[in-house]
Amino acid sequence: MKVGRVPDGGRLLTVLLLVALAALAALDCLTGVRLRLALVASVMPLIAARLCSFRRTVVVAAAFAVAQVTVHCTVVPGWDTAGALVAVLGALLVGGFSVALCAALLEREAAYDRTRMVADAVQRTMLRELPITAGPLRVAGFYISAQEGARVGGDIYEVVESPYGQRVLIGDVQGKGMPAIGAGHAVLTSFREAAYHEARLEAVAEHMEGALLRHNRALSLTGTDERFVTALLLEVGGPSAGTRVLSCGHIPYYVVRGGAVEERLPGSSGLPLGLGGLTGEPRRGVDLPPDPHEWVVLCTDGVTEARDAEGRFYPLRERLARRTHLRPGALAQALRADLERYTDGELKDDAAVLIVRNVASCGGRPGTLPAQPAAVAGD
Repeated sequence: MKVGRVPDGGRLLTVLLLVALAALAALDCLTGVRLRLALVASVMPLIAARLCSFRRTVVVAAAFAVAQVTVHCTVVPGWDTAGALVAVLGALLVGGFSVALCAALLEREAAYDRTRMVADAVQRTMLRELPITAGPLRVAGFYISAQEGARVGGDIYEVVESPYGQRVLIGDVQGKGMPAIGAGHAVLTSFREAAYHEARLEAVAEHMEGALLRHNRALSLTGTDERFVTALLLEVGGPSAGTRVLSCGHIPYYVVRGGAVEERLPGSSGLPLGLGGLTGEPRRGVDLPPDPHEWVVLCTDGVTEARDAEGRFYPLRERLARRTHLRPGALAQALRADLERYTDGELKDDAAVLIVRNVASCGGRPGTLPAQPAAVAGD
């Protein structure tokens, strides 16, 4: 766990350290040469160097040096000259070292913050923050990386507004770490381009397959294992005027209507991206009849395969059914909190959920849901 500096530069901590220095100096004066507390007092400027601002560290270090010089040279009798000189020199060294340490730590922390800002910008470019709006489509949801401190990992998602309707992608890259992120980036960039220019959803999947194969070939030259990606493509408002779904080996999605939740898997689910050449059969999408009262929930297996302390899988369908009265934004927040409670915050895999609804089909403004029982305010 990263320990940061105290807010406001450590004003209260500085006061406490100065009081402690004064108390230790007073004890040194009372005990004389019989008990030396300088070693205990020397910890104070080091604490300031780690937790306080540079200016306050200088104050604590100077106070420590002055206190030690005063105690050893003027107040307490009985110190021999050599002992007093050693004590004074030690106090000056500790004070100077504390100031130098604080400066070095601050420089290092500033460099870390700059690197973190760049990394965050890159990660936000790869995965946009939710919710996302594309034409009449509103997509809420959440993403949790299993790697502490990371915003992206092995799960991907994107929403593209195109001349052929709104296209939604959710995917799960095999494996973890940087190779998984690289494969996910290859698929994402391909989807963003193809989803806008290709009229057929099947052609979008073909472009994604080709991009991943090229990425895998480049990996093989470096001796890195190749990756495959499961993906689910959703098209709303396309030529079919309804919803079209194409699965590349992905787990089922969920259709919510009123208080009912139905798990669905396209009948012609194809192989994951990167493995399409094993059968030679093209992937085919499935048309769903338009229904203004339906909305769709997509997820990755990091959600459905999350386990509690007893090893039981997270019952997503059941948890969805309990919360269908919530608006999508509130539903996403509730599901995320429930998932983290269920796993006690110990997710073993990345987890992503997208809640997709077509506002135009609802005949309402953004944030309006179809008629449902017991509606509560959200978003």
